[in-house]
Amino acid sequence: MGFQSPALEYGALAPMLIIFGAAIIGVIVEAFAAARLRAPIQLAISLGAVVLSLSQVWRLRGSATTTAAVNSVVIDGPVLFMQGTILILSLFAFFLIADIDAFAAQASAVPGSNEEAKALQSGKIQTEVYPLTLFAVGGMMLFPAANDLITLFVALEVLSLPLYLMAGLSRRRRLLSQEAALKYFLLGAYSSAFFLFGAAFLYGFAGDVSLAGIRSAVSGGPGNDVFLIIGMVSLSVGLLFKVGAAPFHAWTPDVYQGAPTPITAFMAAATKVAAFGAMLRIFYVSLGGAVYSWKPIFTAVAILTMVVGSVIAIAQRDIKRMLAYSSIAHAGFLLTGVIALNQEGLKASLFYLASYGIATIGAFAIVTLVRDSSGEVGDLNRWVGLAKRSPAMALIFSLFLLSFAGIPLTAGFIGKFTIFTAAYESGNIAVVVAGVLSSAVAAFFYIRVIVMIFFTDPEEDTVTVTIPSLYTNLTIWIAAIATLALGIFPAPFLDFIATFATFTR
Repeated sequence: MGFQSPALEYGALAPMLIIFGAAIIGVIVEAFAAARLRAPIQLAISLGAVVLSLSQVWRLRGSATTTAAVNSVVIDGPVLFMQGTILILSLFAFFLIADIDAFAAQASAVPGSNEEAKALQSGKIQTEVYPLTLFAVGGMMLFPAANDLITLFVALEVLSLPLYLMAGLSRRRRLLSQEAALKYFLLGAYSSAFFLFGAAFLYGFAGDVSLAGIRSAVSGGPGNDVFLIIGMVSLSVGLLFKVGAAPFHAWTPDVYQGAPTPITAFMAAATKVAAFGAMLRIFYVSLGGAVYSWKPIFTAVAILTMVVGSVIAIAQRDIKRMLAYSSIAHAGFLLTGVIALNQEGLKASLFYLASYGIATIGAFAIVTLVRDSSGEVGDLNRWVGLAKRSPAMALIFSLFLLSFAGIPLTAGFIGKFTIFTAAYESGNIAVVVAGVLSSAVAAFFYIRVIVMIFFTDPEEDTVTVTIPSLYTNLTIWIAAIATLALGIFPAPFLDFIATFATFTR
């Protein structure tokens, strides 16, 4: 029998192929283009690829296939929604990266010197971040679409390896950034090992690496099989690490603080969408039949994650570390959507991921604007009275914090309400109670920051809120309008999500 080339549905794979193709072109540009031309060329390639890929995602809406790449990739409603969300978030991330002022504020400029300006003029800016980001975006788009454990692992590494590098790109606080990148890489390697270990045990249980094969084995065999339990637990460790759930969250505050802020924004928003997308598919489609084996573990992890994120955030004195622990708490809230294991849980999770991602990008965009002569200022004590310097930015930042807290008339409130409702309807009362109490604790430190910004007199300090450039301004205002609109008029968006919220098995 002769060799047969695999049948690929290029139309269904087009969104991912465009991003990967643009990433390869970006590498070639980095190798051969003149230094002064790289930044505009890379930006044009990146934005063009994201917009073109987004148009292909829109074209594919309503379609579903499990044979796009020899049964290893599935394209359906949830995948298309999450791919679209990742692309929109990455578009805003590219805006922040492209804003020379915001990104180069990480450069190693000594207060009062023009070293940073010289570096920019000589073309010594880190344009390699564009193809790295595109590779990460491609991996994130493949992760929720993976239909077998091998493709899942490949997608996990494709999205992770560029992020390890990008976390170490800060030049102003070089040692802190490199330490963050090293911690991220080492802990990420351990989590990948757990993922592979779990995949091996699931293969030993099912005799198949496809999610459909594992589902058949789960439904036809005992739910307490030791291979199945070890496989599920180990696989979950790799996924829980990616979303920053406790007790696998140790990397999150260090990496968020050490990485350049535009990269932190991208990681915080887009990685959660990709990782939860994969997690939802695995547990809804493949391991739903073994729910009574994994639900107690996930319930304990969700409650622990909410408590750790909400309580430890109170003690943080750096704005990026505070937002990092906030993201840990939100990972706990999102886990309630996985535990719910019903249609409403999937729909609520998709809404929560989109609304949280857009508010996160906007919040970190504002963080890039608060600076002194040496670059960004993360110390919360120096944010005191910030509203006196820039009332508009202070007001918008407060809106994002209120959304994170789940205050009514913001997208965060609708997200928490829908995801807790889904968990309650599925009988997971303990998670809902823990979520509501954790939200109350979290509201304290969010409102404390708002009080510091608005109702405390500023001290004599050199901190300023710089006037945002076009890209950063666009990101902040679109994020603010979306956060407010989804909080006041959520019904159209929820109805739109309902048309996507069905997994193809």
